[in-house]
Amino acid sequence: MQDYKNKPVLVAGASGFVGSHIARQLAEQGRQVRVLVRKTSKIAALEGLPVEIHYGDVLEPDTIRAAMDGCGSVFYSVLDPRFWLTDTSILYRNNVDGLVNAMDVALELGVERFVFTSTMGTLGINPDGPVTEDIPFNWLDRAPAYIRARREAELQLLKYAREKGLPGVALCIANTYGPEDYQPTPHGAMLWDVARGKSKHYIETGAPTVDIRDAAQACLLAEEKGRIGERYIIANEFVSNRDFYAMAAAETGQEPPKGISIKLAYAVAWVAERVLKLMGKKDFLLRTDAVYLSNVFREMDHGKASRELGWEPRPLRETVRDAIAWYAEQERKAGS
Repeated sequence: MQDYKNKPVLVAGASGFVGSHIARQLAEQGRQVRVLVRKTSKIAALEGLPVEIHYGDVLEPDTIRAAMDGCGSVFYSVLDPRFWLTDTSILYRNNVDGLVNAMDVALELGVERFVFTSTMGTLGINPDGPVTEDIPFNWLDRAPAYIRARREAELQLLKYAREKGLPGVALCIANTYGPEDYQPTPHGAMLWDVARGKSKHYIETGAPTVDIRDAAQACLLAEEKGRIGERYIIANEFVSNRDFYAMAAAETGQEPPKGISIKLAYAVAWVAERVLKLMGKKDFLLRTDAVYLSNVFREMDHGKASRELGWEPRPLRETVRDAIAWYAEQERKAGS
């Protein structure tokens, strides 16, 4: 066993969807797992796991240091996903400054592995075929502040690996689905709403997907096999919303929802943005950026992750089935 696996391992952002699954799989391997979460975080996803909880904030380096001290590896899954914020400086502070703080502490303490859960949003766009890690980021002029912040975070990770010797690896993760989605994530909630007949419409777009359990497994594989200073696409099947939600509806015998054209969705969002701004509203979800992001990503090639990490994701239909079964069980428990 590698030396770092004999030491405690820290999962920062373990209350989230990806982070909690990383902590779960590490615990299943018998590792000494520490988690760093805020005191205000909901930690239902960690209940029952044999983990050592450290309360802190990535904007407070002393709390990072206390949690990370003695650890061989760090899995960094801290994320502020609020793309709708009017004050976008918050996104940079939480998504970029927090990561820089953690990397500085990791270098100070001699951490041997640093796995960063990035996003497919940092990848370039390829109109002629599947996206790979080698395609340069080519849509900065259209990228909203959230994507710019996530891209800057990944660039900092790669810079630290290249110039400061941080043993860092970045994973560009697609939209995650699956069980133990306690928050739930917005896209997971939409899946469940369709499955239970609550949501009757969808926008006629599509996106790459990945099972949350496979995403977490990729992180553990990256700890062991990932090349320092590299990034890996962690995306499975690209699926249209039409096919995806038809699959969800079929699981529960519901009628498939109806599609709304992307042009109509843009028009509604454009009008709504202006009306809400005139009313003095801030931080609203209905915005053109959201519509754009729902349609910008295309098929992605995870061949590098398969070749170098040995990563093989499960079929999407299995992910949808297991996710819906989990949501249904949670609803049953809540009603009993």
